[in-house]
Amino acid sequence: MNARVALHIGGLLGPFGGGVVSAMLPELSRSFAVSQGIAATSLTVYLLPFAIVMLVSGSLGERWGMSRSIRIAYAGYAVVALLAAFAPWFWLFQTSRALQGIANAFTTPLLLAKLAAVTPKERLGRALGTYGATQAIGQTSAPLVGGLAAEGSWQWAFVGLAAVAAGLAISPLPADSRDGAAQRPASLLDAWRISVLRTGGVAFVAWACLAGLPFLVSFRLDDAFSLSPGARGLVLTAYGVAGAIGARLTGGAVDRYGQRAVVCVGLLFAALAVASIGLVACLPAVAVAWAVGGVCAQLILVGIHATVLTGGPSGHGGTISVVTALRFLGMSAAPAAFTGLYRYDAALGFVLPAALLALTIPVVVVCWPQQSSG
Repeated sequence: MNARVALHIGGLLGPFGGGVVSAMLPELSRSFAVSQGIAATSLTVYLLPFAIVMLVSGSLGERWGMSRSIRIAYAGYAVVALLAAFAPWFWLFQTSRALQGIANAFTTPLLLAKLAAVTPKERLGRALGTYGATQAIGQTSAPLVGGLAAEGSWQWAFVGLAAVAAGLAISPLPADSRDGAAQRPASLLDAWRISVLRTGGVAFVAWACLAGLPFLVSFRLDDAFSLSPGARGLVLTAYGVAGAIGARLTGGAVDRYGQRAVVCVGLLFAALAVASIGLVACLPAVAVAWAVGGVCAQLILVGIHATVLTGGPSGHGGTISVVTALRFLGMSAAPAAFTGLYRYDAALGFVLPAALLALTIPVVVVCWPQQSSG
């Protein structure tokens, strides 16, 4: 396997690991004799430590050697994924999910920083689009694999996760740079600049109110249309398939129209798509709206990545790590923020995150960092 290809494939592990339980929540609930709301916390338990550790994993990975850190993280991920597959108690399953998140914190941002380091600037937009496509594939395959596994035994999904992580641990990676300036890690102060936090705040909202909603869409598909786990997983793949197909085009859109414009367009149409899922009682329309959401997520993601990786000081490991951490913190907050609201009123459970997406647009228009697109 080509080293650059391994970087892109590695990018799918984060969304795959986070979303694999989305279509199997009712089965987890029955298997461990817990409520669906408690089962949904398996998303948060993975994503919260994943995001918190990413606040420092970029800088630590630069100091320890990015390739070494990535390989150790893959190996650890494989072990704890097997623990999830064989856990007899829910608390142990949750512990394994948290450990998966911690291991994954040392792959996602480091892979992105390494990709930026080995890609010429004039081709960075296209490379980010390809990376975004692989992440979309991860998000797509996760609910499908989880749902199909739940048709028989959900544990097989985690056996598959362990196999993927083990394979990535022995795959080639681009060599770490020997250039002194490139090796100098970004300082903590650089990583926590106001402009970085503002960009990360937009990522937080977008991932809480869009990319973090597969579990809520799964509930909607179960409650409104009585779909089986496999069928729920298939519908949820519309998000990732559409995102993967459109991801490379978003790189060109960023180069042509600029990061701010692309992020605003993504937020606007994402708000419309999310609201439609809660308001329209038609299965094909819900599937189409979720697919539109997948394209919007790629517009937002590539715009954010391009903003972070083309500005500020040289050393972007710590900076991209902080923004990615805030992105996944938003995703981890979604179940706690919206499950209860959805149970109170299904439509309101989708309309509120849609409104938050729309309200973020003025913030981007006024406060987005000024970056050159070329």
